[in-house]
Amino acid sequence: MGLDDKIKNAAEKVAGKVKEGHGDATGNEDLKAEGQRDQSKANLKNAGENVKDAFKK
Repeated sequence: MGLDDKIKNAAEKVAGKVKEGHGDATGNEDLKAEGQRDQSKANLKNAGENVKDAFKK
């Protein structure tokens, strides 16, 4: 996995946590769910990259 991909995925995960926290604080369930989706998407991307790295070795 390239460093750029790691940084992008980490940023996406952090942004998702921020959205989720803001949605929770304001009672906005849609924003909270969107933040959770963003985090899940970042986690899936990381998992996919880890699988690719494992096959490269």
